[in-house]
Formats: sequence, C-alpha cells, structure tokens
Amino acid sequence: RRLPVPWQTQEARKGPGRLSPGCQTGSHSGGRAQLLLRCRLVCSLWRDLIDLVTLWKRKCLREGFITEDWDQPVADWKVFYFLRSLHRNLLHNPCAEEGFEFWSLDVNGGDEWKVEDLSKDQRKEFPNDQVKKYFVTSYYTCLKSQVVDLKAEGYWEELMDTTRPDIEVKDWFAARPDCGSKYQLCVQLLSSAHAPLGTFQPDPAMIQQKSDAKWREVSHTFSNYPPGVRYIWFQHGGVDTHYWAGWYGPRVTNSSITIGPPLP
Repeated sequence: RRLPVPWQTQEARKGPGRLSPGCQTGSHSGGRAQLLLRCRLVCSLWRDLIDLVTLWKRKCLREGFITEDWDQPVADWKVFYFLRSLHRNLLHNPCAEEGFEFWSLDVNGGDEWKVEDLSKDQRKEFPNDQVKKYFVTSYYTCLKSQVVDLKAEGYWEELMDTTRPDIEVKDWFAARPDCGSKYQLCVQLLSSAHAPLGTFQPDPAMIQQKSDAKWREVSHTFSNYPPGVRYIWFQHGGVDTHYWAGWYGPRVTNSSITIGPPLP
C-alpha cells in the first residue's frame, strides 16, 4: 500500500522539533534509532526532514546533551544524538552491589574473591561518594571478567563500523597498606567470532608493602579501531605478593566501559 508523504501526516505537521515521543529516540534505545533511520527510505522528503541539522541540534539541547554555548565541532549531529542517548556504563554491577552477579570468576585462587564494604574513611577518600563496596582478591591469583554484547546494548553494526566511536575504559584499584600486591587489567575489542580487534593490557601494577593504599584510576580510549567490533571483553584482578591467608590482594571497583562523547 502507499505510504503517506510527510506533509500528510500528523507528526510532520507538528514540525521537526515537536515529534511525539513515539517518533523520538529514547535513552538507551538503539532499536528506535534504527527505525527512525529506516524512515529515511520512505521518500526524499522524509530523508530531508530526518537529515535536518537543526532538528538534531535542538534535540541534543533539549535532552541536555549540549549547552547553549556549545562550540565544539560535531561531524554528524544525528549520530551524535544517538550516541549520547545510548551513553552509559556498559558494565553491569561494577561496584559489587549485587555480589558477583554478571561477572565470570575466571580464576578464583587462594581464599577466593570476596566483596567488602568501603569504610567511612575509605568513602571520604574515594572520588565517587556513590561507591560503597569493592571486590577484593586473595593470596593466589583472582581474575574476573565480563563480556559486553554491543548489539544487545543498542549499538547496531552500521554505527560501530561506520562511525567507530571512541570506547573509553576505566577501572579503580587499591592495595592494602600492610601488604604488597599485584593488579592487572586486560580489555579486548572482539569480532562476531570473538577474534581480538584491539587490546589494552598495561603492565601489571606492583604495589609495595606499606604503600599509601590510595585508590588509583587506570583508563584507556580505543580510537580508530578496525570495523567489525561486536563485543568488548573486560578482565581484571590480581594477587597479594606475601601469600597471606585471607584477602590482602588488590581491591577493585567502579569499573566502566562507555562509548561516544561524554556529557558537557
């Protein structure tokens, strides 16, 4: 059957800046974004409407993705809007609030992984006051991992292959003041066949006994990676270097993987 042209539809008569919620891309909704992009194929008028730069700039401003005085260059406002709508931490349960839910315990040595509460003093020192727990390792190596399925999280294949937005990885770790420890991290960008297309694996951090025990951040941004990224594998952990029974190895928490431009 014939499809209505834009000026015959109720949505179009509202104007490009006043599309109803059903026609707008909501937060974390890659499916809606793809549906809207498919509307470009209806006819040239729909294409021109959806490609309007002013439409996407107004939507970004309304959603708080940019400020009134925004002066940074944006190559494609439509893509910018979609990436900002999807932007969030893609790692589930990064701060141990749900125990080990969503994590795979790859290596569980010594007295095994454990979840502990940040003390009041530790909460004062940690830069994010929302973090209240952490994971802690033991006297034999402890490693845990999580795999992010990008398509399931709303990042469709064309977006990842054509735009290849920056992928930022962060992790926080700390040692105990009374015991030395070794912390390690490995993050890989994987293809649909789980072949590595990019790897971040810094040298293990060796922390000496009687250290300041401060929380430290490690971060990395993947840019200009090959097309075909479909998954992200994140693994971290460590071991105490004195082999003391209990949980004297590095502590980790507040891990994150985010894609695309951050909020202003």
